[in-house]
Amino acid sequence: MLLILKFFALTYSALLPVINPIGSALMFLTIVGSVPAEQFRYLARKVAISMVLFLLVFEVAGAALLKFFGISLPVVQLAGGVVLAAMGWRMLDQDQGANGQSTPPVRDIATLDQEIFFPLTFPISAGPACIVVTLTLSAHASRHDLFSNVLGHVGMALGIVALGVTIWLCYLYASRITQKIARTTIQGILRVVAFVLLCIGVQIASNGLEAIVKAVPK
Repeated sequence: MLLILKFFALTYSALLPVINPIGSALMFLTIVGSVPAEQFRYLARKVAISMVLFLLVFEVAGAALLKFFGISLPVVQLAGGVVLAAMGWRMLDQDQGANGQSTPPVRDIATLDQEIFFPLTFPISAGPACIVVTLTLSAHASRHDLFSNVLGHVGMALGIVALGVTIWLCYLYASRITQKIARTTIQGILRVVAFVLLCIGVQIASNGLEAIVKAVPK
């Protein structure tokens, strides 16, 4: 039981700042735009479930998948960082209305259904950094005997589920929170979040590129 609690706490505490539920909720709100409340709740639930399943796949078989496709972690960092940076730039470069404020687009639910995995789950909710952290923790949990190995992975799975619940709650109440904030303030926050996302993407890509360069024989 102590081993389960240990890996639950490790997983939750390590992934929480990487996922950044509050910042992710603002980006989720920006991409989803104006949809009815029922459809907004549906999307929040689907994205949270999708994120949990996505991370569980990498927790259980991530290393094997990367090895099967011949992909290294630095390459994942580089490619994922570029994707994040591109999304941040696109959010910064959104068209603005006549009053100088960008307005959330009215989206069709059928189109949004196609975006549940990309970009709402990956990389908005769980980006390349989440994959790297999950793979690292999974490798750490596998360094014990079989019984301890199983308990460690159970703790990780519970931590990922708890993160899914956290994301769901943040996404679910994102619109209510922003209703109490002036639109100009919201737009300013979203611009800052978009810039931070751009910087995170560049940093992740830089880390991946650095690791690739170091691996090249002199």
